[in-house]
Amino acid sequence: MIKPETVLELEVPGGWPWSHIVKRGTALKLIAAEDGLNVGMMAYAAWNFSERYNMADTLKAQHISRLSAGNVLYSDMGRILLSVVSDSLDGHDTIGGMLNRSRAQAKYGNKRYQEHRNDYVRDAHTTFLTEIGKYGMTPTSMISNVNWFSRIDVEADGQMRFVPSYASVGDSVELRAEMDTLVVLNSCPHPLDPSSDYRPGKLLVQIAQVDPPGPRDACRTSCEENERGFVNTEQWHV
Repeated sequence: MIKPETVLELEVPGGWPWSHIVKRGTALKLIAAEDGLNVGMMAYAAWNFSERYNMADTLKAQHISRLSAGNVLYSDMGRILLSVVSDSLDGHDTIGGMLNRSRAQAKYGNKRYQEHRNDYVRDAHTTFLTEIGKYGMTPTSMISNVNWFSRIDVEADGQMRFVPSYASVGDSVELRAEMDTLVVLNSCPHPLDPSSDYRPGKLLVQIAQVDPPGPRDACRTSCEENERGFVNTEQWHV
């Protein structure tokens, strides 16, 4: 049942892309419809795609390596694209990157559409390129991505360790749009997932109208840098 405040609800099949301009004053909720889901995401300012999510600024400004409730996603202009207002997990991967075609074929086999139709192997890099192409963007517009529902632990020796079976059905993360933001998603496997079985999970997407953040909003007050980020964003909208 769709809640009264929910304005959109849909399911993204495993391995497929989805994109939408999430308006300021609404929130995007991602819900795992299958265990072991990975959801790659890129984000761009809707009025100017040259302003986009900046992974380095997002992490260093908040002194974090994973995204969770209370964190925000910065653009390369020092403004806030999205705020993480709720999270059922203990943080999401920001550094693992995305699976490309050659690695996907080496790992899962060269299962092409011509022989396998909709069961062919999709990789995140190609899927992202196809989706942003709908908005006139080219490979030069590709940026670092977030992997929701996945976790990477970095060991003392610098090795990155993928945490298997991190997300379960019903886990969710909610992203409030602080400015109109083009969100580009796909549910392709994480590049460090050790499984050789190609089983991308389904994703449930909801968009709902929400109240604007107040002066004591948890994302705004989580660090001094975020207060400045919200001020920069609000001044742009004046």
